[in-house]
Amino acid sequence: MRAAVFGAWLCLGGCAALPPAPATDATGWQRQLQVPAPLPEVLLLGEQHDAPEHQAWERDTVQTLARQQRLAAVVLEMAHSGHSTRALAPTASETEVQEALDWQAAGWDWAPYAPVVMAAVQAGVPVHGGNLRRSHMREVMQQTHWDQHLPPTAWERQRDAIRSGHCDLLPVSQLTPMARIQLAKDASIAAVAQAQLQPGQTVLVIAGRGHVLRSVGIPTWLPAGLRAQVAVAQAQGAAPTPPGDYDWLVQTPAVPAQDHCADLRARWQTGAPTAPQPQKP
Repeated sequence: MRAAVFGAWLCLGGCAALPPAPATDATGWQRQLQVPAPLPEVLLLGEQHDAPEHQAWERDTVQTLARQQRLAAVVLEMAHSGHSTRALAPTASETEVQEALDWQAAGWDWAPYAPVVMAAVQAGVPVHGGNLRRSHMREVMQQTHWDQHLPPTAWERQRDAIRSGHCDLLPVSQLTPMARIQLAKDASIAAVAQAQLQPGQTVLVIAGRGHVLRSVGIPTWLPAGLRAQVAVAQAQGAAPTPPGDYDWLVQTPAVPAQDHCADLRARWQTGAPTAPQPQKP
C-alpha cells in the first residue's frame, strides 16, 4: 500500500492519469506531504462536518504545508467570500480573526475550525472565505442558467443529494432552487481559490465532502488545465464516496451516531424554510 500511495503522489508532477485512488489514514497522508514532489495548484479537502478527526486532519495539513512554505492560501466553505485575514499579523487573536472573516454571519461554530484557521494565520498564510454570500442566495434560486452546468445525470445527483441531505423534508418545488444554491456555492469557492494561485505553491480548499466531489462539485468550476487534487476524509461507517470523485481517501474512526434528521425536523416544526439551510454532514 505504501508504494502505491507514494507512486500516486509523485504523479502530481505530470502523470497523464492517476492510478486508482489509494486509501490511507491521517498518518499515511502526512507522510505523503513530506514527499519532495510538486503539489497540485489547488488541493481540496472534503470533510464530514461533525467529525473532529477531520478538522484535526485539516489542521495538520495546513501546518505541514505552511512549514514547507508551499501553502499559498486557505479557502474555506465556512466563511463568505469577500472576507479574509490577509491584513492581519500572525499574532492576531482569535477574536480579530473571526471579525476579519465575519465568522458569526456565516453561522458556523468557531471551536471546531479555530485550530485550522489559526494554524494558517500564525504561519502568515492568508485565509479567505469562499462561500456564496447570503445576500445573493435568493437571486440565485431563481436563475435557471445553473441548471445547465452539469450533465443531466450529475444534475439529478445534486438534486437527490439536496433531497436526502434535508431528510426528505423539502417540497419537491424547492429541490431545483436549492441545487442552484449548491452549484453557486461551488462556483464561488472555485473563483476565490483561483484568485489565490501562486507559482510553486498550492491553494488549500476546505469544504464539506459534497462540495469537493469531482463530478458535481468545485472541480467542475476549475479550468481543465489547472492541476487540482481531491482528498476526502471518510469516517468508518459513513456512506461511501464514489471512487471516481476523489484522488485520495483518508479513513478516520467512526463518529458517535447522531440523528441529524430528528434535529432538522425539530428546527422545522413550523414548516419548511424558504431559504437554504445547512445539510447534514
